[in-house]
Amino acid sequence: MRTIAIGDIHGGYKALEQLIEKIDLQERDLVIFLGDYIDGWSQSFEVIEFLISLKRKRIQNNQTAPIYLRGNHDELFLNYLKTKTQNSMWLHHGGQSTIDSYKNRSSKDFERHVEFFEKGLKNYYVDKSNNGFFHAGFHNLKGPEYEYYDNMPYWDRTLWELALCLDPNLSIDNDRYPNRLKLYKEIFIGHTPTSRLGKLEPVNAVNVWNIDTAAAYKGPLTALCVETKEVWQSDHVHTFYPEENGRN
Repeated sequence: MRTIAIGDIHGGYKALEQLIEKIDLQERDLVIFLGDYIDGWSQSFEVIEFLISLKRKRIQNNQTAPIYLRGNHDELFLNYLKTKTQNSMWLHHGGQSTIDSYKNRSSKDFERHVEFFEKGLKNYYVDKSNNGFFHAGFHNLKGPEYEYYDNMPYWDRTLWELALCLDPNLSIDNDRYPNRLKLYKEIFIGHTPTSRLGKLEPVNAVNVWNIDTAAAYKGPLTALCVETKEVWQSDHVHTFYPEENGRN
C-alpha cells in the first residue's frame, strides 16, 4: 500500500488524467488530494466529475477510497454555487474560468457537485502514521482542532513560512523549536506554489512538504509518495491548454 498526495489541480483535467495514468494506482493505494480542484484552466467541471467517479469506482471495486481535502478556491466556489454571489477577487483569481466551465450544465449536475463540495471534502486529514495533510496549513500551536476559525487549514500560509525560515540545524529538543512542527511526523501541503521559490518540483522544509508545483500557472501537476518520496509529474499543464492563460 502506498499513500500518495496530489497537489493543486486548478481545472487541469488533462494533466490529472495523465498523472493518474503515470501513478498506476493499485487497489490498496490511498490517494489524498490536497484541494483547489478548480479555478484556472477550462475544465474545472470535468475535474470534479473525475473525482466523483474515481471515488465511486474504487468503492464499487472494494478498493481504498481517495480522500479529498478542501482548498480555499473550493470554498469560494461553493459559496458562489449556493448564493450566486460573485466575489470580484475570486473571479480575478480564476473563478471566471470555473463559472464558464459550468455553463449549460444540468440541475442534477449542480446538485451532485454542490454535494461534493459540501459533504465530500475534509478540512484536513491525519493518517495512521501521524502524517498531517492540509491544503494550506494551520495556525494554532496545539493543532488544527483548536483553530478559532474552521477555514484556517485551507487559507493559512504561516506554517509554510515558518518551515522555510527555521534553521535546519535547530534540534527538535531545543526550547525554541516550533510546537506546530512537533505535532506530526510529516506535513503535506499545497496552496503556495513552489514556483515562488524558483522550483517546479516538491519542496521540503524541515518536516513540511509542499507539492503545489504551480499547475495553475506554468508548472506540472505533481503527486508524491509519502513513504518513499517518489514523485510523479504531468507535463506542464499550460501545454495542454495552449489557447488559455490559466492563472498566468
